[in-house]
Amino acid sequence: MSVFEWLGKPDQEAASQAEAPSAREALELSLIEALKTVFDPEIPVNIYDLGLIYGLSIDPESAHADIQMTLTAPGCPVAQTFPGEVERRVMEVPGINSAKVELVWDPPWTRDRMSEAAMLTLGML
Repeated sequence: MSVFEWLGKPDQEAASQAEAPSAREALELSLIEALKTVFDPEIPVNIYDLGLIYGLSIDPESAHADIQMTLTAPGCPVAQTFPGEVERRVMEVPGINSAKVELVWDPPWTRDRMSEAAMLTLGML
């Protein structure tokens, strides 16, 4: 019996294992960090905190990521090039070998999708 079990506390090894994210979760966190390095060209906030990322799915076995995203407006001047920029950033994440970025327009983006951090940055809180 370990000292931790005797004290009624979880074993340190078991506790550290419970805190460690799975490989899928770690990869997802890395992807989110990569997405946070891409900024909307008209707004000084990253696309993740702006709420432009609508979906993110990862297949760790094939090392593929699918991302659904939108833009602040359908007529955005970067609509043709921005998905490629996002895809390039995602492909830089270790453990990702392929990615597909799809622009979606439904539901339309609104300010309600922005994170609190984005609202603070833009002086909206």
